[in-house]
Amino acid sequence: MLSVHVTAQKSVAIVEVPPPVPAPGEALIALKASSVNRGELALIGMRDPGWAPGQDVAGVVVAAAADGSGPAEGSRVVGLAEQGAWSELVVVKASRLAVIPETVSDAQAAALPMAGLTALRTVRLLGSLLGREVLVTGASGGVGRFQMQLAALSGARVTAFTRTEDELSGAYAVVADLDGAGPYDAALDGIGGTILADTLQTLRPGADLVWFGSTSGPTPLSIYDFIGHEGVTVRTYFSYAADNSRDTRDLDTLLGLAATGALSVDISHCWPLTETAQAVTQLDNGGTRGKIILTNENTDQPERNHS
Repeated sequence: MLSVHVTAQKSVAIVEVPPPVPAPGEALIALKASSVNRGELALIGMRDPGWAPGQDVAGVVVAAAADGSGPAEGSRVVGLAEQGAWSELVVVKASRLAVIPETVSDAQAAALPMAGLTALRTVRLLGSLLGREVLVTGASGGVGRFQMQLAALSGARVTAFTRTEDELSGAYAVVADLDGAGPYDAALDGIGGTILADTLQTLRPGADLVWFGSTSGPTPLSIYDFIGHEGVTVRTYFSYAADNSRDTRDLDTLLGLAATGALSVDISHCWPLTETAQAVTQLDNGGTRGKIILTNENTDQPERNHS
């Protein structure tokens, strides 16, 4: 089978490898679509040659879990693999799979596991959002787009921080500069760096701040930066430390919202699996608006857009 592996040059390439062998609690999935996440770009630069990246999986169960758990053979599913999702065949824990509704495409489903679960769980960390003013930084990215919509569905009035000119579902207001913005009752930040420090300055005393990423370097903060923002609670979120016993239920929640149109899944570009290197380069260069999807060209797939 074909699989994407890390090269000695810290890039990716398609190689031919034997099919994976699932453990008793794992299902074997024939890939239809996956997605490229920013965290995977960092791992490509860190892992040894031969490592197989990729976590988001949408496809068909070709071998159900031998222990009887999870979806049956032939089910169209989405899930979160430990690694190796950019492959024609992928093993996934049965407890991390959910059945895709008919009205949700493979590409839409593939956009949900990592970005959608991160968004859902970081929004939950803010507690009740009914009537609260919430700031979302990095709002034009995959996670940010989901966060805005989920926060708005929870009753928040959402302000998006972005320097793009996109139409952003869920945003009540859009700002391109945090100077003078706010005050907000809560914020979600995946950028870090000076943006996190600027975000703190927009918060009311006692506000909630969830920090889940750092794409722009160290954050300059001291205790004195909290003057005027006393009592702000800062929580961190790491996907690897999340309670994955909830994966199926949380994926069902996201799929249900997508199936009804309550959650919009924005896809920027679709690339065939054989052109994963180009997809990785595109995300690394920035400027994408929505998710980048990989499709298995041996299956039905959405139209590819290189614009």
